[in-house]
Amino acid sequence: MSYSFNRKKNILIILILLSSLFLLNLSVSFAGGGSIPRMVSLRADEVNVRSGPGIRYPIQWVFQRKYMPVEIIAEYDTWRKIRDWEGAEGWVHRAMLSSRRSLIILSEEKTIRGQYNNESPAIARLAKGMVVNIKECRLAWCYINIRGHTGWISRQATWGLYPEEIIN
Repeated sequence: MSYSFNRKKNILIILILLSSLFLLNLSVSFAGGGSIPRMVSLRADEVNVRSGPGIRYPIQWVFQRKYMPVEIIAEYDTWRKIRDWEGAEGWVHRAMLSSRRSLIILSEEKTIRGQYNNESPAIARLAKGMVVNIKECRLAWCYINIRGHTGWISRQATWGLYPEEIIN
């Protein structure tokens, strides 16, 4: 009789310990990278996007643009579920992501200006789909860098920032 009782008690203790370890691991995994959702960029010129969080999941597509902005919408261990500017979602390894912030141009043409107003002289013009690195963002304008050109662009018709987000 005491053998059966001790065995049930040991199994219960083991289950409690395993549950505690599982919950602790989840809290560490989700807290490790920051808040969800958050914007980041691609670290490499080629990034495999998988259907699930691991190399055993098939590759759905391959991103081929370094620094392209993506949004992290979930985390599992070392894997991040991302969403791109077109709304496509998939999983990438965290090593393929960078905290460097960037924008993608969504309008047909965007003008880089010397100051943060529309009357300021034009420095360069950007085409739809170009990716720029963010140096600073205010509510309506961002100071950016692309191929040695720096200046200000309007935040309208870009993707990679949350609506009221400020970057210093």
